[in-house]
Amino acid sequence: MSEHSTNHRASSCSHNHDHNHEHGGNLAIVLYLIGLGAFLIGLVVGSDLWQMILYLTALVISGYHIIIEGFSDTFRQTARKKKFTPNVHILMTLAAIGAVIIREYREAALLILIFAGAHFLEEYAEKKSNKEITSLLKLNPTSARRIQSNGEVETVDVSELQIGDRLSILNGDQIPTDGVVLSGSSSVDQASITGESMPVEKKEGDMLFGSTINGAGTMTMEVTKDSSDTVISKIIQLVSQTQNNVSRTAAFIKRIEPVYVKIVILLTPLFYLLGYYVFQWTAYESFYRTMVFLIATSPCALAATDIPATLSSISNLAKRGVLFKGGSYLSNLADLKAVAFDKTGTLTTGKPVVTNTYFGDGVTDEEQQAFIQTIVSMESKSNHPLAQAILQYFDEVAPLEMEVENLIGVGLIAKAGDATYKIGKPSSYGTISAALQKQTEVFEEEGKTVVYFGSEEEVLGLLAIQDVPKETSLEAIRYLKEQNIHTIMITGDAKRTGEAIGRTLGIDEVRGNVMPEEKADIITELKKTYPVTAMVGDGVNDAPALVAADVGVAMGEGTDIAIDVADAVLMKSDLTKFSYTHQVAKKLRKIVMQNIIAALAVVVFLVIVNMTGNMDMTSAVIIHEGSTLAVILNGLRMLKEVER
Repeated sequence: MSEHSTNHRASSCSHNHDHNHEHGGNLAIVLYLIGLGAFLIGLVVGSDLWQMILYLTALVISGYHIIIEGFSDTFRQTARKKKFTPNVHILMTLAAIGAVIIREYREAALLILIFAGAHFLEEYAEKKSNKEITSLLKLNPTSARRIQSNGEVETVDVSELQIGDRLSILNGDQIPTDGVVLSGSSSVDQASITGESMPVEKKEGDMLFGSTINGAGTMTMEVTKDSSDTVISKIIQLVSQTQNNVSRTAAFIKRIEPVYVKIVILLTPLFYLLGYYVFQWTAYESFYRTMVFLIATSPCALAATDIPATLSSISNLAKRGVLFKGGSYLSNLADLKAVAFDKTGTLTTGKPVVTNTYFGDGVTDEEQQAFIQTIVSMESKSNHPLAQAILQYFDEVAPLEMEVENLIGVGLIAKAGDATYKIGKPSSYGTISAALQKQTEVFEEEGKTVVYFGSEEEVLGLLAIQDVPKETSLEAIRYLKEQNIHTIMITGDAKRTGEAIGRTLGIDEVRGNVMPEEKADIITELKKTYPVTAMVGDGVNDAPALVAADVGVAMGEGTDIAIDVADAVLMKSDLTKFSYTHQVAKKLRKIVMQNIIAALAVVVFLVIVNMTGNMDMTSAVIIHEGSTLAVILNGLRMLKEVER
């Protein structure tokens, strides 16, 4: 991920923005409109003197910030770098001054008007592109209702909250910080964090995220994180990183821009001399065409080929719950050759579910129902995750009251009348029937965990439990295979379990029994074969691998550790968001290439036509600045949803 990181602000000519400047702000826009009015009046007045005055007025008051910026930035950057570093605005400024010298006042004013107008339009475009991201800054809560030791409630600033504080959450409140529900229940709109469209039900023990919106219920919560460590704070930090990281293309253009401008400035007098002495143009014609040359070769459109499109793409993704730390990572994704996935919680739901039951061929329906009720009664006394999966599967069965004992290494033991029942793993039983043995082998080959239910004498049935793949994972893997992208699952589970899930999803390669520290080594190994490799994981035990990958993508509904270490975050655990992101990256690459080709073609066209004497200054200005606007608008197409 050796991408260049570059400070950036909106500019149609991508000039240096280390200073805090937005082309003069609102005053510049007002003056621009006044200047535009002066120019339009100049077009209809009959007096040559008044035309000159109105055109010069339009030039100065509409483009003063362009002229000042051209010279001041050139001087500042030259002093800072101790070498001549011209600002691209200086080309337009020199062309306008040249037009005034040869008394082409209308063309001088038109040049500055269109050039400045392009700036204002691109500022608007880039602000629109950033809207979805920067709106997150407004989500940060500012106050909270803290419950004091005597039970009274006080309103305090969020920054004053400490871990362990109890807060009152009323209906419609914005959750002030991250924490856990102590009492009460409600539905919470988590769209600002996870992108979920439907509210999530919250009850005692559930996690709450700061900036989310409480529904109709009331709750008491306990603060579990400092205000600077909340998920929304991490997102805001991520957003600030986005503004300072651009793609390789944008960084390259930024780097060569001063060199390009220097070359144009050096070629300008040579162009004049070539026209005057070689092509035998008159002094006026040579000077006029030289000014057109300055306009034609300005890299305004070229500089706008990447950044507006990239910011629009990042905005598009942010709207859909995918946050990137910068354009460089999104750009990398267009060249993706392999993706490694963690299994639990990434490809799968992360929660075990009962997938199969088997009670033998000779068991009647009544006996089976009795067995199921006994199983539910026993598991209702257990807090094991597998017990929760079993109870959820048989959620319509009412448990009976019975004494249940949990024997470590054996399982659950219970007595019902004269009978004793046991639930445990296969190794806790002795001899079992051939039919049960065969069924056990089938389920275990499918990567499922088998639990036996039986009496003291025999096994009466079994349950197969598995952490099942998500439907969205199946869809995402199918998309990646269509794109000829190699997929690999890296899991700490047994290889057989991983391979079973891999077969279901169509994963190309499975690595099982992998320790967390080994995942990064596997990513490094993959990068030797697949030049651009992504890692998708939950951001905790996958952190080293996320860092090692060319693009680290963290899943998890608001996992703060994921936001810290990854290059991108899927705020909702949905892998179709990843496949959509790849689609966006590919389309972004296509649009940037279209823009570059168009920008260069216009420069070449204008230079050639100018040398043949078939290009006037007015047409050059309109065509050149029109190409800049066309490039910006083409980039703004990335704000729309990308279709497959």
